[in-house]
Amino acid sequence: MILITTCYNRGMQQSICAATTRTTLRRMGYNSRRSHRVPLISTTNRKKRLKFARAHQNWTVEDWKNVAWSNESRFLLRRSDGRVRIWRKQNENMDPCSHTLGPLVPIGDRLNATAYLRIVSDHVHPFMTTMYPSSDGYFQQDNAPCHKARIISNWFLEHDNEFTVLKWPPQSPDLNPIE
Repeated sequence: MILITTCYNRGMQQSICAATTRTTLRRMGYNSRRSHRVPLISTTNRKKRLKFARAHQNWTVEDWKNVAWSNESRFLLRRSDGRVRIWRKQNENMDPCSHTLGPLVPIGDRLNATAYLRIVSDHVHPFMTTMYPSSDGYFQQDNAPCHKARIISNWFLEHDNEFTVLKWPPQSPDLNPIE
């Protein structure tokens, strides 16, 4: 990456023109692009992600089908023509889901630990016990602050005999198929 600024050569009377610099860079094969915003992943979090990957590298598709993936998204309601649209690849027509979709839970305001606890107890818990009656299901949640609150951790500990919370590595939304 090259950042162009107008600068002056030390000891010289003449300035370097930004346009000339850009032209020269183009001739050299460089093109102007927007930089990607990539989150910095700390060494500690990189190690945690690698540990997670190694712990799950031998999981089969059947193992991953026992994971209930979760995510929060913001949707804006606008005028609609009533037609339902979906996004899929060309050959995915009528391709069945592994199990089923869980509940879509509207959240009116900001999501804090208390509101999340209500969602977990009123929606996630019944879904998990119905979908995984033999307690072999995993619930995936990211590391949002409200997911890591003490009241949430305590609730999951009280229900750990019904399903398992998948220990998600930090800064890993890219592993979630919903993301």
